[in-house]
Amino acid sequence: MNSNSVKNITKKVLSKAWATLYEIDYDFQFKDGSWKRLSRESYDRGNGTCILLYNTQKSTVILTKQFRMPAYHNDEKDGMSIEVCAGAIDKNESAEATVIREAEEEVGYRIQNVKHIMEAYSSPGALTEKMYFFVGEYSQDMKVNSGGGVASENEEIEVLELPFSMALKMIETGEIKDTKTIILLQYAQIHSLMKSNG
Repeated sequence: MNSNSVKNITKKVLSKAWATLYEIDYDFQFKDGSWKRLSRESYDRGNGTCILLYNTQKSTVILTKQFRMPAYHNDEKDGMSIEVCAGAIDKNESAEATVIREAEEEVGYRIQNVKHIMEAYSSPGALTEKMYFFVGEYSQDMKVNSGGGVASENEEIEVLELPFSMALKMIETGEIKDTKTIILLQYAQIHSLMKSNG
């Protein structure tokens, strides 16, 4: 497929509340040469960043726990989700600057150095959001506040410091179901960022 396989694109806004939901109609050329008029919905909420904060000395990671309505709506008991620190990239702010700011707001650590490891779409069939993945080391002397999120944004975030081995086990037990969190924890395991405790 190439860019010439898509033409006559029209967009209609279906909703513009927290983010923008578009209905996009377009002509698409299939491999057999035939053209069909297709229609898809695309939810545009901008791009985001996420970071796994880890401590090599203690073999621990910092995660968050917060209520997620879509998970609750999809029959997830209490709707609580355990995740890495993450946030939407503001206009005129880099992914790196965003993730450093979010780490301080959500978990209370002022991180100096972060490493960008990849970019990925979590649900390209419905969301425009591209996530920028980072890892960064934390230590106790970087703690500047208790975290918990920004009250004006109606955030209520519980900060979790967990043994790395426990976080990995929580993927197996289903306690962690968030895709970005699973990716970053497995990245840490594959790249031996630290030894797991047992």
